[in-house]
Amino acid sequence: MTPDRTAKLRKILDRRQPDLTVITDYVHKGRNLSAIVRTADAVGIGDVHCVIGDKDYRSFRGTALGSHRWVKVHRYQQVSEPISKLKKQGVQIVAAHLSKEAVDFHDVDYSIPTAVLLGAEKEGVSESAGDLADVHITIPMVGMVESFNVSVAAGIILSEALRQRQLAGLYEHRRLSEERYQQLFFEWAHPKITQYCNKNDLSYPLLRADGDIENPSAWYAKARGLIASKEIKESISNG
Repeated sequence: MTPDRTAKLRKILDRRQPDLTVITDYVHKGRNLSAIVRTADAVGIGDVHCVIGDKDYRSFRGTALGSHRWVKVHRYQQVSEPISKLKKQGVQIVAAHLSKEAVDFHDVDYSIPTAVLLGAEKEGVSESAGDLADVHITIPMVGMVESFNVSVAAGIILSEALRQRQLAGLYEHRRLSEERYQQLFFEWAHPKITQYCNKNDLSYPLLRADGDIENPSAWYAKARGLIASKEIKESISNG
């Protein structure tokens, strides 16, 4: 791996925002979800939470292969699952939802742990999800249409989150834990070896300071030995 590539990966990881995320409530169009994931990556979000059906998820996976490498997409069947999970972590749920209680999206503090909740293309955020949110927001409009496309809305809201977090200095120092930082760096720098390790239930090899594997030939030999030993044990147990 080149020094420039190593430096770029580390620069991106240094700016990741572990306490900023997005929840999508049955945003089913693959192109919209892909755009949301791309925008999430652009503002330093590493995890997105999607409530989506099987057919729509398969379609989405086909349109977001590039984005998936940089942003982990967590999938759920019910919107209450990610909301409950994030609330327990102290994350505020900010729903893009046109209601009587909604405030201008500029008036929310995105520098604290935040999840932006976005609804389906036509129906918007479901009633149950809206009830679970901590605050409802709207984006001021002056035209005939009532709302922006969901991926456009995501871009507008997350740009404001980016602006506020830049002013708060949250992109100026590493915010990921050391363990998570090293894990992501390895997975981004060595995707094929990551797949090999995950497939064979192996720990990732140690890396040198330049991002390359430390003594790769020795590691490969050890890995092959561990896999062979595992296969022998499984063969004996299966009798």
